[in-house]
Amino acid sequence: MISRIDKRARTAAFRSRLAAAMALAEMSQSGLARATGADRSTISQLLVAAEPRLPNAHLAADCAQALGVSSDWLLSLTDRPERPGELLDAAVSLSEASRTVVDAQLLAWQREAAGYKIRHVPASIPDFLKTEAVMRWEYAASLGQTPDQAIGAMRDRVAELNAGTSDFELAMSIGELDAFAAGAGYWRGLGAEFRREQLALLAARCKEYYPTLRLFLFDARRVYSAPVTVFGPLVGVIYVGRFYLAFREARRVRSLTEHFDWLLREAEIDARDVAQHIAKLRDSIV
Repeated sequence: MISRIDKRARTAAFRSRLAAAMALAEMSQSGLARATGADRSTISQLLVAAEPRLPNAHLAADCAQALGVSSDWLLSLTDRPERPGELLDAAVSLSEASRTVVDAQLLAWQREAAGYKIRHVPASIPDFLKTEAVMRWEYAASLGQTPDQAIGAMRDRVAELNAGTSDFELAMSIGELDAFAAGAGYWRGLGAEFRREQLALLAARCKEYYPTLRLFLFDARRVYSAPVTVFGPLVGVIYVGRFYLAFREARRVRSLTEHFDWLLREAEIDARDVAQHIAKLRDSIV
């Protein structure tokens, strides 16, 4: 929040910020005068310490437009120089989502967040924890990535996990794993042997990579989450189907982090016990 300042201080701040914006834009006083339609002497008066003055609202807006900054910033009403639309674009963005959850955009966010904890609520079993056989079955009918492309992306993600550059916390619905074990819903038609192999791999990886990789299971009848990923303090992403809705504004990222931490507190099965639970599911498949 910007504190209230008197007119002299605001005038000095305006002069300083106007000069800085002109220097960044490589614009002279004559150039700014032409861009705003003001006299060169008027622009000079805004910049000369001996004759401090504030412009009227119209001239302040024209200067801001010509220099690519916000008039609120020139007038010390905000500390952000971006214009409102640019601030929104920087804080919230839509990115095209590939069918697979290990596409180039997610990998780019993950690499940007190297060293930070990555929190993830997947839409299903994450691709980087799947067997190649399950991925070939799943992506055979995909209009997006081919099975080989998806498997290649999965291997890249596993390599990132092996590198240990970030810790991963995952939260999944118990019902999603139950449906997989039963070959129900989305997984209808996937053979029992493939499902057993998949659950064996999932249990093994949860055990092998713990605590770098921690998987928690929650009961979706009590708590709910859309698919969401939080890349440290940098960006929070909600998966809506065709698009990722990405937030970079600190308070929004913090809210998504708090939502994820709430899921972990409400989890029915802790990461320390999840491998054993998954192994029992594997053994239940006939």
